[in-house]
Amino acid sequence: MLKFPAFFLWTSFILGTLLSPIQAEETPKAPAGALAKPKPMTPGAKWPKGSMERPRPVVVSPPTSSSPESAGQPPSDAIVLFGGSDLDQWESQKTKGSPAPWKVESGWFQIVPGTGAIVTKQKFADMQIHVEWATPAEVKGNSQGRGNSGFFIDGHPEIQVLDSFDNDTYPDGQAAAIYNNHPPLVNASRGPGQWQTYDIIYEAPSFGPDKHMTKPARYTVFHNGILVHHALEVSGTAVECSISLQDHGNPVRYRNLWVRPLKGYDGEPLR
Repeated sequence: MLKFPAFFLWTSFILGTLLSPIQAEETPKAPAGALAKPKPMTPGAKWPKGSMERPRPVVVSPPTSSSPESAGQPPSDAIVLFGGSDLDQWESQKTKGSPAPWKVESGWFQIVPGTGAIVTKQKFADMQIHVEWATPAEVKGNSQGRGNSGFFIDGHPEIQVLDSFDNDTYPDGQAAAIYNNHPPLVNASRGPGQWQTYDIIYEAPSFGPDKHMTKPARYTVFHNGILVHHALEVSGTAVECSISLQDHGNPVRYRNLWVRPLKGYDGEPLR
């Protein structure tokens, strides 16, 4: 028979062995008054990671695809520059305030050679641009004389419009070139008469308090869905710009032009 002291020691040993795993798994409690550890901030932002208070992105209905017969629908937040029926968003560049003198057909419009360029009535800063164009199906001329026009973000270099399907010219003058500056990374041209697309991101230049440029303007351009310029720094100091289309003497067609003004994350300026 165990004496009392020995029995007590034995019982304490057994209970300690059984309870020790439970004690080891207990989570230590924070001292009274201690603050919870803050979540790390998102890079370059003022919101903690996983914050439910952060502004939600705006809901935008995406565009629909175009076909050879008809243009698609723009995204729901687009400013439509040509919706298929009129050139009310444009005016003559030769005579400010005069209507755009180009020919409008069902769903597209066409350069009237000799009438001069047309320009948007509105100006835009940072923006996404979509434009569809087609050179004449009947091939006439060669090099720069074949299906020539141009897309301008005014105050900055031209994005060339040209029939560059089996039509050799100087590389920084072919379709999708930043004219007289940079050729496209690839030649993604479709044949004469076929609708082609440019999707352009324009980032306006930025300036400091002393009016010194802190970031130059940049173009990113997709030709028929293929990247041909990526965040390319371009000349020019204009921030808010009109858009103009060049009359180079060829009856080039355009359709489905729209613009989306761009902002950065959480609605901040895109900088």
